Amino acid sequence: MTTVVSDTGVGPLLRGWRERRRLSQLELALRAGSSARHVSFVETGRSRPSEEMVLRLAEHLEVPVRERNALLLAAGYAPRYAETPLDAPRLEALREGVERLLRGYEPYPALVVDGSYTVVAANRGIGLLLDGLPEHLLTPPLNTMRIALHPEGLAPRIRNLREWRGHLLAQMERQIALARSESLRELYEEVAAYPLPAGAGGEPEEAEPYPYFALPLRIEHDGRVLSFVSSISTFNTPMDVTVAELAIETLIPADPETAAHLRSLAEAAPPSD
Repeated sequence: MTTVVSDTGVGPLLRGWRERRRLSQLELALRAGSSARHVSFVETGRSRPSEEMVLRLAEHLEVPVRERNALLLAAGYAPRYAETPLDAPRLEALREGVERLLRGYEPYPALVVDGSYTVVAANRGIGLLLDGLPEHLLTPPLNTMRIALHPEGLAPRIRNLREWRGHLLAQMERQIALARSESLRELYEEVAAYPLPAGAGGEPEEAEPYPYFALPLRIEHDGRVLSFVSSISTFNTPMDVTVAELAIETLIPADPETAAHLRSLAEAAPPSD
């Protein structure tokens, strides 16, 4: 993902984040241990904030790590947060930890994506759901939004596609508002333009024997309808752009039948090397 740094300075960028968070200058100043007058001077360019002040305001505005670097650059300072390649030696402990989490969650599906929804790791449960998809969707780098919404991908198998599609597009819209990424916007425009498969979401739903506590993903597999609820985890207090943009998504079986079916498949599968 890329970030375009405005040439109008750090003030308008900070004002934009403050307005996005719906905070007054006084509210932000109180949180950051400053004054409304100083915040006003920073936003209008009458005062150049220190590096510490930029970072303090960014923290209280919950600015993403990548965008904090953009704020520092706009204020004339060097970026604070590195963007380390995921395969770099210094991230070895992170990679091993994530792989253990994914394996430990089997037979249920789990995967890790970056800020552009590119899959960087997945377990065998995900492979089960992707069985039978065309090669062009499974050629690396895999993208979860393309796989889910492409008419040759999972879309024809998703029983509640209209609801699930709306959820995914709204999720992307929220991320675009935060990240201001041109590549993410292009991905959104691409997947939003995919045609819906014939009859998508038109099948009447029968009353469910188990109440759902969140919008489920209802997907056909091997003659059955499997139901999942998605849970997304991110890293706390990240100090690296790459790590900050990683998300671990686990698909929780939403009913006993789905859980039992996945366990039976795992028991019948040959052991992995």
